[in-house]
Amino acid sequence: MNDIKSLTHSKWRCKYHIVFAPKYRRQIIYGKIKADIGRIVRQLCERKGVEVIAGECCPDHIHLLVSILPHISISQFMGYLKSKSSLMIFDKHANLKYKYGNRHFWCRGYYVDSVGKYENAIKEYIRNQLQEDRMMDTLDFKETKDPFTGE
Repeated sequence: MNDIKSLTHSKWRCKYHIVFAPKYRRQIIYGKIKADIGRIVRQLCERKGVEVIAGECCPDHIHLLVSILPHISISQFMGYLKSKSSLMIFDKHANLKYKYGNRHFWCRGYYVDSVGKYENAIKEYIRNQLQEDRMMDTLDFKETKDPFTGE
């Protein structure tokens, strides 16, 4: 299996294992719309020319194994993926922004590994992200009600 891509004067194999998580308060809705989120992430990857080798929506985070073109940095791609997917999620499910506050869906940051899966590092990342998000959540109690249903 030769997975090295090439052009005339260059060869590359840019595979990344990416893990990112929804905000603590969004995990309630994350389980309900997990299939839609998977479709949105795959669609955004196709738009950027990123090949999704494997992907999994776990109960509290998302794993992606992607092959990215060398001219796209991982930080640029993740900024695009998280911001656009958040907007698309709240456009498709408009009532969620009223019930759960602002339009931020994902936790700050992400975990990237260019070699393979390191279980302990991933578990520690998820634990720290959720703990940090809970602490930030206690500082900001901005909750609004849906003006259309009153819920």
